[in-house]
Amino acid sequence: MPRRRRNLKHREPPRLKRRPHQGEPKRRFVLFCEGRNTEPAYFKAIRSVYRNALISVETHGGAGVPRTIAEKAAEEAGKNRRRKKDSFEKDDQVWAVFDRDEHPRFDEAVRLCEASGVRVARSNPCFELWLILHERDYDRPQNRRDMQRKLERLRPEYEINGDKTPDCADLVTRVEEAERRGEELLRKRKEGGDPYGNPSTTVGRLTRAIREASDAASPAE
Repeated sequence: MPRRRRNLKHREPPRLKRRPHQGEPKRRFVLFCEGRNTEPAYFKAIRSVYRNALISVETHGGAGVPRTIAEKAAEEAGKNRRRKKDSFEKDDQVWAVFDRDEHPRFDEAVRLCEASGVRVARSNPCFELWLILHERDYDRPQNRRDMQRKLERLRPEYEINGDKTPDCADLVTRVEEAERRGEELLRKRKEGGDPYGNPSTTVGRLTRAIREASDAASPAE
C-alpha cells in the first residue's frame, strides 16, 4: 500500500510579539523632612499622582534641625555611594527638606548636604511659602507665623493651631504653576545678591525631579 504523502505546505514561523517599551527603571527619592504633618502630607499627595517614582519620607524634627536633617540625609547618601555600580540604588536621589526660619545652623546644614551629594529643598522662611505658590504669586518677606496666616487665609482647612495640613491632593494639581513661581523667586533673589533670601524656595526643583523621573519610567503607549 503506497504511503500517504504528508501535506508539506509552507508554514510561516509564528511571529514573536514585541514587548511594549517599559520605560526606565523607577527612580527612588529618599526625603528627610523636619515637619511631621505638612511636609509628609504633601509628598504623600505627590506620590499618589506620580506613581512611577518611588518616594519615601523620613521625619526628624526636634533640636538641631536642620543640621539633624542634613546629617541623616548625608548618612543615607553615603550608603548609596558604597553600593555596587550596577545596583539599582545607585540612581537614588537623597533630599533634605528643611526651613530657614530662625535656625542658627542653616548655612552649616546646606554646606554639609552639598559636600555629601545630598540635594536641598529649602524654604525661607518656611515650607508654607511653597504651598502658597500653588495658589498665587507671592514675593513679600515674611516671618514663619505671618506666612502660616497667609496660607490659612488661602486654605481655610489649614489651621495654624491644628495639625497644619491643607488639602494637598488639590494643591498638587497645580504643582507646575508653583514650580514656575518658585523659580521666579529664586531668580529675583539671585539678581538681588541674596540667593537664600526671604522669600525663596527650592522645593520646586524636587517636585520637578520627581515628575520627570515618573514620566521617564512610564511605559510607552
